[in-house]
Amino acid sequence: MSKIGVISSQKDLSRIKSEVQAAIAAEKIRLTLCCGNGCVASGAREVFDALTAELERKNVPLKIDILEEKENGVRLSASGCQGLCQYGPILKIEPYNYLYMKLLPEDAADIVEETILNGRVIDRLLFKDDTTGKSYESREDIPFYKHQTNILLSDCGVIDPKDIRQYIARDGYKAASEVIFSMSPEDVCREILDSGLRGRGGAGFPTGRKWTLTAAVQGEKKYVVCNGDEGDPGAFMDGAVMEGNPHAILEGMLIAGYAIGADEGYIYVRAEYPLAILSLRKAIEQATEAGLLGKNVMGSPFSFEIHIKEGAGAFVCGEETALIASIEGQRGMPRPKPPFPAQSGLWGKPTVINNVETYANISKIILHGSDWFKSFGVETSPGTKTFSITGEVLNTGLIEIPFGTTIRQVVFDIGGGIRTKGHEFKAVQIGGPSGACLTKEHLDLPLDYDSLRKAGAMVGSGGLVILDEGTCMVEVARYFMTFTQSESCGKCVLCREGTKRMLEILEKIVHGEGTLEDIDLLEELALTVRDGSLCGLGKTAPNPVLSTLKFFRHEYIAHVVDKVCPAGQCQSFKTYSITADKCKGCGLCAKKCPVSAISGEIKSPFTIDAAKCIKCGVCAEVCKFNAVTL
Repeated sequence: MSKIGVISSQKDLSRIKSEVQAAIAAEKIRLTLCCGNGCVASGAREVFDALTAELERKNVPLKIDILEEKENGVRLSASGCQGLCQYGPILKIEPYNYLYMKLLPEDAADIVEETILNGRVIDRLLFKDDTTGKSYESREDIPFYKHQTNILLSDCGVIDPKDIRQYIARDGYKAASEVIFSMSPEDVCREILDSGLRGRGGAGFPTGRKWTLTAAVQGEKKYVVCNGDEGDPGAFMDGAVMEGNPHAILEGMLIAGYAIGADEGYIYVRAEYPLAILSLRKAIEQATEAGLLGKNVMGSPFSFEIHIKEGAGAFVCGEETALIASIEGQRGMPRPKPPFPAQSGLWGKPTVINNVETYANISKIILHGSDWFKSFGVETSPGTKTFSITGEVLNTGLIEIPFGTTIRQVVFDIGGGIRTKGHEFKAVQIGGPSGACLTKEHLDLPLDYDSLRKAGAMVGSGGLVILDEGTCMVEVARYFMTFTQSESCGKCVLCREGTKRMLEILEKIVHGEGTLEDIDLLEELALTVRDGSLCGLGKTAPNPVLSTLKFFRHEYIAHVVDKVCPAGQCQSFKTYSITADKCKGCGLCAKKCPVSAISGEIKSPFTIDAAKCIKCGVCAEVCKFNAVTL
């Protein structure tokens, strides 16, 4: 990347923006390949190299740097997550606005020959509707994208996160410059408070109020902390933003520092996010070199620097006091509040803590105003929210929707409906291990803080796991309890011992050894752990159990009374048998059985000894005649 020099005024920032915008406008063809975590895992880097080699082989001028002047040059750049993760690697081609998916390195030749050189669309690389077979050329026409509203993700998947100039070209750091040169700290806090922005980490505390409280505390040293410790199973929203648009986070923290009177900030990100860490380090380096971070930001009296702290992957460090302890080099364990971090946080100094998504919204609010922000969402939950949608839906990935969008719209309009033909929607697990399961009755429930809380659920970090009829809800509760029990820091007895006992009961039930008394004890334990634990992890750990007991108690009863799993998923309730009329006597099942539970003579029907069978299912997998049934 070409150096842009030190930005020492708003005029410098405006000049760079104009230069880069002019260069982008002059481009003939631009290829933007998703190199987010999911697409990299699917081979995006190999596709990038193949496209580069093919363009060079065809003598097409390749423009790598955005300000590089090459007549009829094609610019190839990498972006962050483009959303539809299961179809990666994804490539956007402009000005045609084509979106190609599931690319392989061998597709590079056709892309260059057909599309780059001749402007023809390649139908086999387009997104296709699984039901109708219809192909969609542009991103905007694909239902997955069409039903979204992108504010936070409007830059992610578009800009190259390694190039600060592309962020500046899209009004990057303009909000920070307006704040530093034209607004007082009080003005900034008021604007964020008026916007109604609530913390996107799960609790939904008003961001402006948190900033105002911290700003009011007297102290020569204050800190701004970004919580990037995204640990929920199935959640990857913050990781995608850190990878794909790191400067939005830095700018939000910069504005927060100015608002509360801090000159130093920390981004706490788990070490399991190597791409996010690399992206953030590069962004901090570029912003510092450009004078947008460090001493005398943009030539002003205000100074602010940002550090990265890599966490060890403890779920409890998502709790702010545990996170603070980890940054300080201590074991990540929560402490009682008060005092709150606004009063005594990092190293005992006043500290404001928000998560990745919260900071990434700040510059948009400053640029467009609080009224603009409140035009999205609902009154008590303004703006948009990113969610990761996974599970039994056709379209999985990263989405952004206005608060107030219903679960039905997410599952069927964006997610494309249930993946397995003949199966129906059963439930959605929302909020991760701290969240709850909601049912068909909640399909028209708006996704916002207050509506979900009334239904006994929570927004959480934004993980949505869609479940269908083939899902055992007792097993879902057991899975999440396994996670929270292993992630308990052990500081308080109720969380440490309570979750362990709850898990033991759930294990008994899914193994066919539970009783009705176990169900009652499980519920009693869940309520006790919820009411008596020290921190948010313990208080919310029982939520998956409580919600499944509330809406799917009949499945628990079926496990302990009828000794059957209604969904047919729990291994302990499975009984394999061989249908004599279908068995050809080949003996393959007996040969593959790991415990010799199958016997018989060749060319005669075989049988399974139920007492020996461990219900592994290998016999059903290897049988070519569908003779082994449950």
